[in-house]
Amino acid sequence: MRFSKLAAAAVLAALSGVEAGPIAYGLCQTGCNTVAVACYAAAGFTFGTVIAAPAAPAAVLACNAALGACSATCATIGLFAPTP
Repeated sequence: MRFSKLAAAAVLAALSGVEAGPIAYGLCQTGCNTVAVACYAAAGFTFGTVIAAPAAPAAVLACNAALGACSATCATIGLFAPTP
């Protein structure tokens, strides 16, 4: 009996050592964006409507810096964290 390409791919995927991937990264980014929206709301602004320029309020710049740090953490850790 010959394995189809799909069956062979499924077997290889089951045996591979993949520990994380796009789903973990996407969940992490969703969390970062949710916190950023809350941060903007706490500062009295709406996320996505303020131009991030030097003239932006300090609270908005702090929210942007936190979002950048969170996103960077997702890229370095979230892509390699174990997923069930």
